[in-house]
Amino acid sequence: MDKKNILLGVTGGIAAYKMVNVASGLTKKGHEVHVIMTDSAQEFISPISFKTITGFVVESDLFEHNKDQEVKHITLADNADLMLIGPATANIIGKVANGIADDLLSTIVTAVRSPVIIAPSMNVNMFNNPIVQDNINYLKQKGYDMISPAEGRLACGYEGKGRLPEPEILIDYVLKKLTEKDLADKKILVTAGPTQERIDPVRYITNKSSGKMGYALAKRAVYRGAKVKLISGPTTLSMPLGVDFERVETALDLYNSVMNCFKDFDIVVMAAAVADFTPKDYAEDKLKKDNQDNFTLNLKRTNDVIKEVVKNKNKEQVVVGFAAESKDLIVNAEKKLINKGLDMIVANDIKNKKIFNKDESEVVVITREQKIDISRSAKENIADRIYDMLK
Repeated sequence: MDKKNILLGVTGGIAAYKMVNVASGLTKKGHEVHVIMTDSAQEFISPISFKTITGFVVESDLFEHNKDQEVKHITLADNADLMLIGPATANIIGKVANGIADDLLSTIVTAVRSPVIIAPSMNVNMFNNPIVQDNINYLKQKGYDMISPAEGRLACGYEGKGRLPEPEILIDYVLKKLTEKDLADKKILVTAGPTQERIDPVRYITNKSSGKMGYALAKRAVYRGAKVKLISGPTTLSMPLGVDFERVETALDLYNSVMNCFKDFDIVVMAAAVADFTPKDYAEDKLKKDNQDNFTLNLKRTNDVIKEVVKNKNKEQVVVGFAAESKDLIVNAEKKLINKGLDMIVANDIKNKKIFNKDESEVVVITREQKIDISRSAKENIADRIYDMLK
């Protein structure tokens, strides 16, 4: 994504400290972040924190002298690619909804022409106040994006809806909004993560997949406007923003879920590391060692989900597979591409220990027409390269 000019409006809520991490995350992504704080916000956190993170002076005074004779609120508004207000108090929401511009932040919001995202955060009773809700609904009707607050224990001691979402979620909203929607006409199914094949109530067979590549593929597809379903085996990852999410456990679970829905999608990306074998028999009770020196576990083949998808797909559907190989990477990947009838295969060298549970990887993407080496890069960047080749 090209560098964007992002305005962060911070108002007087206890969650103002979270916005430092938002500013940091967006700055690390290469964007220019300009922070506007209300006087109340500065009671909760120092402007110095934001200045240190972003490299820009925090703006707060509507009438501060400008040596370049610029009209500050107009200049900031005109240069913005996007504006995020968080935590957004009932006060700023009411001002924006009623066109009140009596400080720098509310004046900029009135003048800005870029998309505006508002993240309310306040006491649950304040949030549920019918006037506040009317203001929120009115702003939605006028085209403002509203991020629903999270539920939980609030700083005031109440339980309920009113918490500012975590910084990662706010960053996701911003990046999604800024991304070109070049996949808006696509429906994409992604599988991700490992499967767990149960031996007894406490033991199972699995593999080293973290799911990060599949989740990156789902996230980038959503950012680029696609309608996305993610079927995931067990992982510790957070569900990507905006996906239709389904959790599965075993290879059979994944097979059934995929076969039940794949015909509804234009692109099927099989990034899950599905077990090739599963225990032939499941022990209802925990297996005991009983002084045994040897133990035999009988296995059987799992269903070949990719084979079945290719066999039953229509001519317009595109199916992408993954190949994890320890030798003859290209030869084995090309063989799988042909034997499985895939449209594309993404090959990983599993001897490269730097790919497991990492945010970066290096792959070879192979189709019948071309072969592209992607050097070490963020998995989200690799996901974009894959979709670029499918367009």
